Amino acid sequence: MQQQTLLPALGGERREFQPERTGMLSWYQDAPAAPSSSTPLLLIHSINAAASAYEMKPLYDQYRRQRPVFALDLPGYGFSQRSRRRYDPRLMTDAIHALCDEIRAQHGQVAIDAMALSLSAEYLARAATERPEMFRGITLISPTGFNRRQLREGPPGSTRGLPRLLAFFSRPRIGAWLFRLLTRRAVIRYFLRRTWGSRHIDEGLLDYDCATAKMPGAEHAPLHFLSGFLFSGDSGRLYLALRHPIWAVHGIRGDFVDYRGLEQLKGKLNWQIETLPTGALPHFELPREFAERYDAWSAARLR
Repeated sequence: MQQQTLLPALGGERREFQPERTGMLSWYQDAPAAPSSSTPLLLIHSINAAASAYEMKPLYDQYRRQRPVFALDLPGYGFSQRSRRRYDPRLMTDAIHALCDEIRAQHGQVAIDAMALSLSAEYLARAATERPEMFRGITLISPTGFNRRQLREGPPGSTRGLPRLLAFFSRPRIGAWLFRLLTRRAVIRYFLRRTWGSRHIDEGLLDYDCATAKMPGAEHAPLHFLSGFLFSGDSGRLYLALRHPIWAVHGIRGDFVDYRGLEQLKGKLNWQIETLPTGALPHFELPREFAERYDAWSAARLR
């Protein structure tokens, strides 16, 4: 069988490096010749069966014309290492730390702005509580980490992983069969429609999801996701501990709209929470309005 070739998800330059704690990491970066802002922006995609930096494409394309922008492929996804190993919040957080160190080395140790989508909001929150000096402002898009009306406040560093389920999925025939089932084009389209809350999904994202899911080792991180090991048990503690200016934004359509736990954070002065009439990827559906709201928040809170 001929080896599949994965094309870059984004424009600009794709780079790689090999931090000891994460294995090989890949990221994209770009910047205008004369940026209007010198503060770098880091973009972090979500976690699912076929995730990649393509999930942040509208924001990458918008801000690469204005400021230095970086988009990470998390471990197990895109061009980053997809080996068989344990995938958990610690690994994902260490990947964020590693790229932040690289960004700050390029830009004079300046504090950066960061945006994370869905489950990766939990990893960005962990990174920001562990090394607050690295970040200036934080944006959480459709954040996870709530048990309906409650924040998750389990033991520090805990996950929601189910070892027996992971052991079952790790059987070669079962895991491979399940992953192939979940990453059929029709199934990916079905889940994107649930995410959008609409039949009108982004076809480019669908195409890239199908391509990245065919790469060797693509099943390893998703099987940990399905087993609960990539969900933080202590995400509520992390959100409550954040001291940076936070902009949280989410939609109102689709299957992923239970953000009642965010109500507990509305009273915190550093949090600003907004909704848009979209599904869980508001930056795809309303890119101009999303950028306008983000820019207004940035101008008011990140001086």
